Amino acid sequence: MLDDEYFMRQALAEARLAAEADEVPVGAVVVCRNRIIGRGHNQTECLGDVTAHAEMLALTAATQMLGGKYLNECTLYVTMEPCVMCAGALCWAQLQRLVFGAADARRGYSRCTPSLLHPRTQVLGGVMADECARLVLDFFRAKR
Repeated sequence: MLDDEYFMRQALAEARLAAEADEVPVGAVVVCRNRIIGRGHNQTECLGDVTAHAEMLALTAATQMLGGKYLNECTLYVTMEPCVMCAGALCWAQLQRLVFGAADARRGYSRCTPSLLHPRTQVLGGVMADECARLVLDFFRAKR
């Protein structure tokens, strides 16, 4: 059985792809029955689409793989706490479990509406938080 750290490392690999494309380095994977069924990383700049967040792209890939819109047997691993838009999408998808790395004190969903997720969604934050946060901090330091 693979664990949360293994899947967060997969999300970090997606985040690095975003950084290589000069996107804010956030990555996500959707896991169902210990298998990755969706991947995504931020692509808002290259697609010119403010909704092209890592979570949204991973959710779309996962629902296409499953052939349905509900992810009630799935876990989303994401390197940064989801924003309100992404948390709303996770609610509609009835996500079983959310695991995130670094908290987002400025734009994270829990700062604004902690009850935004589906009532049955289990949340675990802080998995590999330092590594996830460092990736974003280094990205913005290089921009300055």
